[in-house]
Amino acid sequence: MDGADLDIEARLRAALARRGDASSDYDIDPGLPQPTGRTLRQAGVLVAVHLDGDGSRLWLTKRSARLRHHPGQIAFPGGKVDQGDDGPVGAALREAHEEIGLDPDRVEILGTLPAHETVTGFSVTPVVGLLRGPFAPVPEAGEVAEAFCVPLAHVTDPTRFRIEGRRWQGRRRHYYVVPWGPYYIWGATARMLRSLAERMNR
Repeated sequence: MDGADLDIEARLRAALARRGDASSDYDIDPGLPQPTGRTLRQAGVLVAVHLDGDGSRLWLTKRSARLRHHPGQIAFPGGKVDQGDDGPVGAALREAHEEIGLDPDRVEILGTLPAHETVTGFSVTPVVGLLRGPFAPVPEAGEVAEAFCVPLAHVTDPTRFRIEGRRWQGRRRHYYVVPWGPYYIWGATARMLRSLAERMNR
């Protein structure tokens, strides 16, 4: 591992060790109606940082346009915790294997960020892990239209984020975005990345 990779690993470990509050889709939109008596479903997503000596990158997916929920959106590999999963970490690794063909044995888990609550009723735990060496993703055609990388430096730079809004369920909803090239990264994915960026730049 070269010096740059060692520095990134050290920065990630330090960021995960810092205290921080859980995040939520309601953070910058406190007027967004919250269902009463809701029960959050547990989920895990994999924040897979790829170190290969040519700059650190982060793997994301573009969801299939044929999906019923969130078609075409940019997301981390991951999903809800199923029976038999070892909590959110197990769910994140299982889903990454299913969605992009990433062998769980190739991922070195560094830790987790505080859970993020979504307006769709999930408590999502971002699981941060390292991937080293060559990796060619194999997108699962039924769920994933594309797997791609973004430079880690881009999505951990707080100045790259901005707040936008759109009409949702009869009112204007606000959210973070962190676009990169042709990819519009927004919503819960951008909010979780923003949390990581804040921790890495303290």
